[in-house]
Amino acid sequence: MEKIFIRMLGLTILGLALLGIGAASTCIAQEPSTFTTNLIPYRKGDQWGFSDSNKKLMIPTRYDYVERFSEGLALVSLNGQFGFIDQAGKEVIPLRYDSAGSFSEGLAEVLRVNPMNGSLESGKAGYIDKNGKEVIQLKYDTSGAGLHPRSYYGHPFSNGLALNLLNGKYGYIDRSGKAVAPFKYDYLTRFSDGLAMARLDSKIGFINEQGQEVIPLKYDRIESVDSLIIVLEETGLGYIDSNGKALTPSKYETANALSDGLARVSLNGKYGFIDQSGKEIIPLKYDLAGPFTEGVAGVKLNDKWVLIDRSGKEIIPLKYGSIDPFHDGLAVVQQNGKYGFIDKRGNLVIPFKYEFAVSFSHGLAVVTRNGKRGYIDKAGKELTPFKYDYAFSFSEYSEGLAQVKLNEKVGYIDRSGKEVIPLKYDSVQRFIEGYALVNFNGKDGYIGRDGTEYFEN
Repeated sequence: MEKIFIRMLGLTILGLALLGIGAASTCIAQEPSTFTTNLIPYRKGDQWGFSDSNKKLMIPTRYDYVERFSEGLALVSLNGQFGFIDQAGKEVIPLRYDSAGSFSEGLAEVLRVNPMNGSLESGKAGYIDKNGKEVIQLKYDTSGAGLHPRSYYGHPFSNGLALNLLNGKYGYIDRSGKAVAPFKYDYLTRFSDGLAMARLDSKIGFINEQGQEVIPLKYDRIESVDSLIIVLEETGLGYIDSNGKALTPSKYETANALSDGLARVSLNGKYGFIDQSGKEIIPLKYDLAGPFTEGVAGVKLNDKWVLIDRSGKEIIPLKYGSIDPFHDGLAVVQQNGKYGFIDKRGNLVIPFKYEFAVSFSHGLAVVTRNGKRGYIDKAGKELTPFKYDYAFSFSEYSEGLAQVKLNEKVGYIDRSGKEVIPLKYDSVQRFIEGYALVNFNGKDGYIGRDGTEYFEN
């Protein structure tokens, strides 16, 4: 069983504005935001059931595939057919579908293969309620126009709307099945802050949740970035607001998202900054510039780096070959091929002794020495041996643990640097509400943050 979680990805300004992603799977991969039970998927051999947190089996291991409970029901599969069980293990929706997704806002997506050729990719999709009633007819495409099959990413309801395909075109439906955004688009993204990118005949704009084209489909490239939207026209890159009003001319060679209230732009090879209104606050005069973080930015002029504040005032000259943005009060700097860290006064607080360094996150940074990675704290104390082939930064989503890899095996360390979950897994996913999906000896299973394994090979 391979679970693939797909999210909206941030795109580079000059990259494709619309991107389809997929990987091999036989079910709709979804990540519920809230799990509604303490029952944990438990695998014994090749069969799945559910246990409590103490590994006491509550629902027998009789299924080929299960997902975590969402909105009181869990998706299960046996012999290639999908249905749903309740927390008592009762099959409340019979296993009669060829693929399905977990419940979201009271509805679950279900798919059936094409009866003519047995292909899921040319089958049909619709939605059922918690009584198993097909409340939205199975008529929607399961793959579309050069993209991956629907079963790779799923179309759950969110804020009362679901993205769908019909006859190769994208649109949005509401919970009654009514088309809110007409099925005419070559591509649609999911909504973010009330807007979804739409593409038609190679031109891109935005629709709102009422299906109205609030930003005309006239741009070649587009990216929604917080309150600013970056657009590309023949004359260059520019900014518009969420109502489509032009904030700047489309004249820039590069354009970036707001960071600390300012956005980095360049024209004729020179960099400067604009504010949220589109006004050029800091003149475009620098040869290079980093984004503002924690009130300062590194800029380069005449082969010299300096720190500037948000008014553009040069506050500290720097003597380093490069500087990364500040995080946790420190910034990575490079000199003569080695990396260290400085504070906002320009003081070198962690010396140049690393082959590579990543910015601090949650008080720790990943650094490289002798080709191996390890972790340091803000005082420069080395918390782990330098032995890892790869190490992830701690983040707000990591639930206090970070993934590390050695000799093709993966495990987790805590913020003290202790290996709290052994490096023995083939692959791991991030923890969600205390549990993570891992692959061990070619088979998937769940583990808890304390290392408890909810599987038996």
